[in-house]
Amino acid sequence: MSYYLAIIGSRDSPVFEAALGNPIKDEGKHLHQFVLHAALDFVDEAMWQSQNMYIRVVDKFNDWLVSSYVSAGGLRFMLLHSVKNEDGIRNFFTEVHELYIRHLLNPFYDVDSPITTPAFDLKVRQLAKRHL
Repeated sequence: MSYYLAIIGSRDSPVFEAALGNPIKDEGKHLHQFVLHAALDFVDEAMWQSQNMYIRVVDKFNDWLVSSYVSAGGLRFMLLHSVKNEDGIRNFFTEVHELYIRHLLNPFYDVDSPITTPAFDLKVRQLAKRHL
């Protein structure tokens, strides 16, 4: 399976992006970014209609689905995937959110700035292997 994760900050700037699992075989990273950013409007609409942080599938593009999770601070976790696995994706989002909160506690990290720490990337990949 192949997945593409993007964490979008409260000011609509990307905080973290990662291709997880097997690489998605189509046009590449730019198409994945385009699909996820195009779904941001649907996420913004859905977050006001639901009390849940996990918003499920908000958009479709060809065979790909876009699932989303919104934090209380307005941070959006978005996952591009081709297979429905609601429980696994919800658990993955919850644990990545907890990981982000731990990273946020670092006094040297500025909110909404890109995360370039290799340890964060490694832990996200481990969570993806466990849940996706």
